[in-house]
Amino acid sequence: MKDTYIKIIAFSISVIMLMSSCSKTTTPSSNTVPSVVTNNVILNVTSTTAQSGGTVTSDGGVVVSANGICFSATNQTPTIADTKTTDAVSNSGLTVTPYTSNLTSLTPNTTYYLRAYATNSIGTGYGSVIKFTTSSNLLAVNTIVSTLAGNGTPGYAEGTGNGAIFNNPQGIVVDANGNIFVSDTYNNYIRKITPQGTTSLIAGNGNIGLINGAAINAQFYGPQGMAFDANNNLYVADAGNNVIRKITQDGNVSTFAGIGIGGYHDGSGPLFSYFKNPSAIAFDAKGNMYIADKANNAIRKVTVAGLDSTIAGSANGSPGYADATGTSAAFRQPYALVIDASGNIYVADQGNSAIRKVTPAGVVTTIAGGPTQSSILNIPTGLAIDKTGNLFIADESGRVLEYTTSNVLYVLAGSSNIAGYVDGAGTTATFNQPASIAVDANGSIYVADKGNNCIRKLIISNQVH
Repeated sequence: MKDTYIKIIAFSISVIMLMSSCSKTTTPSSNTVPSVVTNNVILNVTSTTAQSGGTVTSDGGVVVSANGICFSATNQTPTIADTKTTDAVSNSGLTVTPYTSNLTSLTPNTTYYLRAYATNSIGTGYGSVIKFTTSSNLLAVNTIVSTLAGNGTPGYAEGTGNGAIFNNPQGIVVDANGNIFVSDTYNNYIRKITPQGTTSLIAGNGNIGLINGAAINAQFYGPQGMAFDANNNLYVADAGNNVIRKITQDGNVSTFAGIGIGGYHDGSGPLFSYFKNPSAIAFDAKGNMYIADKANNAIRKVTVAGLDSTIAGSANGSPGYADATGTSAAFRQPYALVIDASGNIYVADQGNSAIRKVTPAGVVTTIAGGPTQSSILNIPTGLAIDKTGNLFIADESGRVLEYTTSNVLYVLAGSSNIAGYVDGAGTTATFNQPASIAVDANGSIYVADKGNNCIRKLIISNQVH
């Protein structure tokens, strides 16, 4: 009887162990291939080279052994069996890990397809496919940087070239005659620079306040972005006063929108609207005004009839990052905006390190950069658009860039996170917190170099697109 009991116990233990063993071998692993995102733009394309990259957003629970870019001129969904780069791997668990790839030995005037990849012991994960075409010539974009006005010293003085003095200029716009208008932010002045570099005072008496009337007696508080309407009236985002000001050609200053109290409210008329640190303005072809309402994290619209509404961004002013429609979309400190001929709005979304696009229907998408791609665009604060639709970007980290209609991003001048004051060619030139940007009818580019207290001029001597 005792032997039988022992046999029963032994049999039971064997069954339990067998079941346990089966359970262990049949339970599926939670590990997966890595998740990776392809950078959404191609950088610095020439006839034989380009730059791309990706972001490993998850290692799949297994150490990543390789990452890079795979590309092909014939396979529209390239894999690691095609040509690929192998870039430095930074294994940091589930932490977002970006990397940059240099593509070389490309064929001129050829369309390529590429995507990011990352490999672990489970397999290879891929990002989305990006298409680009190499240039037909061997030259890269060449840019020469010079100083139009200012000398690096903060203060105030009218003059020509380095005889003029500014204090933290943060807004810039060019009129139809090639004159440059500057928001001299810390001086609370609106100033004009001729194409020859001679400055003059347009509006403001230098004191902080919200006073309308004759331009010489008017007061501003931290003026920033500006825009002209079809009648050549100048509008100023008076950020410190939370209003939009209007300066007529005959020198009269008035408040166009806002009541001077920071807040968030769409009104039945512009003087019943509330804004909070508005930083930029643009007009569409119909005369409607669009405002980057920075501290409210929203893009606002004031129609010709005076109706104010929120086009995109959180209805309660909350910051975030979401591509969506209307108030379902989210921004984080939208700093600058421009509008193309089709009525699309492009926004320098400073806090998200991105350039966002808002269609006339209010659909928001990201066209360059993003919170996980801050190496592409670090702190975009200025936007301008030329007559063919190319975008020019002032990146406060120290660069001036161009985003072409071919969806290629070029670094025109400066280097990220390198501050200085050097005129010269391309990346040998340095800036100190470039804050805004403008382009004239001839393609010359002007930058309000905030930290250097001056206005810089860029001439592109070779365009490869």
